[in-house]
Amino acid sequence: MPLHLTKVAVGCTDVGALADRLTSRAEGGETWLVTRYRPTRHAELIGGSLYWIIRHQLIARSEILGFAETEEGRCRIRLGERLIAIRPRTRRAHQGWRYLTATDAPGDFGSGEEGDILPPDLAGRLAALALI
Repeated sequence: MPLHLTKVAVGCTDVGALADRLTSRAEGGETWLVTRYRPTRHAELIGGSLYWIIRHQLIARSEILGFAETEEGRCRIRLGERLIAIRPRTRRAHQGWRYLTATDAPGDFGSGEEGDILPPDLAGRLAALALI
């Protein structure tokens, strides 16, 4: 099973703002994120996902396609162009990234699990109020 990352979407107030940011970086079917250092367990992350945190909620994920180095020596995380809605889960904000195991990762909307009938925005607001 692949390993996943969590990362705060700094400056994004909702999923739409994050989607716009990722779309503006998209080229050739993928988008990217630049970080200072390559994750130590980067080989285990390929095929996993980057779970985005907005307002203390895991709200969406992007597939991790690979890693590359920029000319400045930073790490470029190559992500799938598609932003996938997930069932919201409370998560504290943090700096950098944190690893997330496959067993701890929330499921996607439309996966047939309980809570899939709610729109992602409404489910996020209800989860923030600890009602679901």
